[in-house]
Amino acid sequence: MILNRSDFRTLSDISSTSPEASSQQPPRHVAVIMDGNGRWARARGVPIAQGHYEGGEALQRCVSAALEHGVEYLTLYAFSLENWRRSGEEIEELTSLLQFYLRHRFDALDREGVRLRIIGEPERFGEELCAELRQAEEKTRNNKRLTLFLALSYGARAEIVGAARDLVSKVQQGALRLEDINEDVFSSALQTGDAPDPDIIVRTSGESRLSNFLLWQSAYAELIFLDVLWPDFSEADFAAVLKDYMQRHRRFGGRPA
Repeated sequence: MILNRSDFRTLSDISSTSPEASSQQPPRHVAVIMDGNGRWARARGVPIAQGHYEGGEALQRCVSAALEHGVEYLTLYAFSLENWRRSGEEIEELTSLLQFYLRHRFDALDREGVRLRIIGEPERFGEELCAELRQAEEKTRNNKRLTLFLALSYGARAEIVGAARDLVSKVQQGALRLEDINEDVFSSALQTGDAPDPDIIVRTSGESRLSNFLLWQSAYAELIFLDVLWPDFSEADFAAVLKDYMQRHRRFGGRPA
């Protein structure tokens, strides 16, 4: 089901529900598929680059909201492996925008205690940008308030294959026994291996699919699909997502109490 803003309950609605409905713990990890920049631009008759710029502003609002609400981990799907099929001009615009934010906006996030982690294949963006991303990771490695995973040139299937190869290599080298490989070991071999699985995966723009995003990690995530185009995503939308999550019952395959 795709939710629009009117579907979210207000705080008064939540407080009047049963204790069971409001007993869900706040999420530690929120993941977002940021979709709709192009449609936002086309609907307004402006260049796609303007849509991506406004999407960057929405990204900052999302991070600010995560900090405000005490979320510990935030994973943002910024560029998929499939996005390399886009035009060279659009990819160049996205690369330049990413460099702009790293050079002119990231210091503010660093001061807020945000730790940056890159997942995917950032080296495909070229040596210069990849080096800047790694420098930002190193600069913020001791920050504790929020870990921001930025998925760049990312695909979940490629991540899973990479984890399997790493484990096979360890077995071949004698560093790991085959019989010791279980779900926990496999999870730790993923690029998000030191973080909890996402509690929520949100997708904007009205689409209702995961698009090769965190396929292993999303096994028990709550899925929320919004009709909001990403450049219009607000801090109020983030808060509404958390409210919706807090009303859900997560049983992980078990029966309700």
